This record gives sequence, C-alpha cells and structure tokens, in this order.
Amino acid sequence: MKRIFLIAVLMLAGCVAVKPQGNDGPNKSAKVHTELAGLYFERIQMGIALSEIAQALQADPNYAPAYNVRGLIHMSLREDSAAEADFLQSLRLDKTDSEAQNNYGWFLCQRGREMESIPHFMEAVKNPLYTTPERAYLNAGLCFQKAGNNKDAEDFLQRALRLQPDLPQAQLAMSELKFAGGDYLSASKYFAAQKNENLTAAQLWLAVRIERRVGNANAEASYNLQLRQHYPDSPETQLMLHGE
Repeated sequence: MKRIFLIAVLMLAGCVAVKPQGNDGPNKSAKVHTELAGLYFERIQMGIALSEIAQALQADPNYAPAYNVRGLIHMSLREDSAAEADFLQSLRLDKTDSEAQNNYGWFLCQRGREMESIPHFMEAVKNPLYTTPERAYLNAGLCFQKAGNNKDAEDFLQRALRLQPDLPQAQLAMSELKFAGGDYLSASKYFAAQKNENLTAAQLWLAVRIERRVGNANAEASYNLQLRQHYPDSPETQLMLHGE
C-alpha cells in the first residue's frame, strides 16, 4: 500500500522538480543535494533522502525547494506536523514556487482539508512559468470531487483535460462523475479513453457497473474478468459476485 500511495503522490503532486535558484556556491550544492533527495524519495529510500536534504540545508538554510521535497518525504511517512511545517517554510521563502503550492495543496486535500487546498492550486497556475498546470487543475478537480462539489470538480477536470487530453487520472475522475450523474454513455467513453494499466479494484468495479448500465455485455465481461483475476478477495469482487 505504501508503494501505491507514493506513486499516487508522485503522479498527482508532480513533486520533485526543483526550481532553479542560481548556479554558484552554496546554492548550487543545495540544489544538487535536493535533486538527489528527490531521486531517493522516488526510490522510497527515505533515510538517504532525508540525509541529502540535511546536506542541502547545511549548504543553504534558505533553499526553499529543499523544504518542499522534505515536506513530501514527511507526508509519505505520515509525519503530518513536520510535513506541513516544511511546506509552509518553503512557501514563506518562495511563494511563487508552483510545485510547492501544488504539493501543499495536495497535502491539505489528502488530510481532509479539501477547501483549504483549492487556493494553493490556484496560486500554482497563476505562474506563467509553471510547466505542468494540468496537475494543479487535476488536483483541484479531485479535491472538489472529494468534498462533494461535483460541478466545480468537473469544471477543473475539464481544464486539466484541455491542457492534456490523455491525462488518465482526469479521465477516470470524469468517468466517476458522469456515472454518478446518470450519464452512462459519457462515463463509458471517458473510462475507455484512459490508458491506465494499473486499475484499482474500485475502478474496475466502476467499469463493470458502467458497462452494465450501457448494455455492453462484452465490455462488462472483460472488466468482470479483470476484477476477479487481479483482486479475487476484494470487497468490490464480492459485491460483483453477489450481484450488487
């Protein structure tokens, strides 16, 4: 589960990109160690990642991206107080860092503070130099969805898809929203469009129900088989087998 969680964080939060802040002296050393910390974080080598961050901050105690990356590490370890302190320190040092704004917003959303997260995603996309604004729009959409605001969720997911039409997380979320709203044909189209090869039990169960509503027996049977093969003991498989 920890591996899946970290992958989700890396995909949605964007995470370990380090904002350039000069190339000389202590700042260069801080940047190198922060980038190394990001690589170790991706490999789930948290102890080494934290050691690299310590070296980065020894070289430059005011290097904002180091706090951002350390916030992600603490977040993944469920050390929430330390994570929030690091994200806030990163933003105090550089509030224009879109990666830090997006990451802190995602942290807030994941900790049940969805409406606090939205302003940070909006700050992220204000920066014209932000290279992945679709991630901030996606995260805003997912957080609105989590908060039960499906109208705004759809609006922000559509913004993400306008920037990156093949963004699988947005397509899956749109499929969920369309299914919840009774638009089963659109739900089917969005689900079929995504190319995620590692679908969860919940996502496959959604696909089974969508295709059942649409009346596409072949697609329903295909998703049914995938659910039973990959997640034989899941609650979703039990629901399916019992005709729920």
